[in-house]
Amino acid sequence: MSCHPYAVIAAQRLLPVLRNADADEAAEHTAALLAAGCRAVELTTSTPGWAAAVTRTAPLTDARGRPALVGVGTVTTAEQAETALDAGAGFLLSPHPAPEVREVAARREAVFIEGGFTPGEIASAVRAAGAAKVFPAHVGGPGFIRSLKAVLPEGLIIPTGGIPPGEVPQWLAAGAGAVGIGSGLPADPAELAAVFAALAGPCCGRGDCAEPEPRP
Repeated sequence: MSCHPYAVIAAQRLLPVLRNADADEAAEHTAALLAAGCRAVELTTSTPGWAAAVTRTAPLTDARGRPALVGVGTVTTAEQAETALDAGAGFLLSPHPAPEVREVAARREAVFIEGGFTPGEIASAVRAAGAAKVFPAHVGGPGFIRSLKAVLPEGLIIPTGGIPPGEVPQWLAAGAGAVGIGSGLPADPAELAAVFAALAGPCCGRGDCAEPEPRP
């Protein structure tokens, strides 16, 4: 059995959020991240041709030969959700409450990390699916995450927006399950690999994720 996407993301602790010029650039960027030890990547609907990029990258493997976990972010409509899942997305994310996306995810039994900023929005997302994206996270800071975790201890909280890579440990210490990073990661392959190696934690109660089931 494969690990749940939440376990993979929480073990990785840093979730790259890609906004690229086109599908080719997105595919190249994703391949570079996978080669550096990243397994879970968030492509976004703000990239022209994003669905094609998902189709191209979903079958890829990470540096250890495990299937990539390619998610689609900035999903706010039912049409986007359907398109992303049809393209092979392993999970969906929205920047704010998105009832249409929640309905599609429930019907198709897909993983959806719904976004929110107020405690009520975040609690609603956690109650619905066990996780929430906090956006824009930099407005509240790590202290906001610490307060949220005090009342939502079991929720996977993923702060995203305005967080430089060097501050990721502060957010993790405050209770974030993983941190979304949209820019600032090093381009050098060795430096990039070092970032992921330094943050990686155990998955599913062990040092690595179980091998996923074969793709159909």
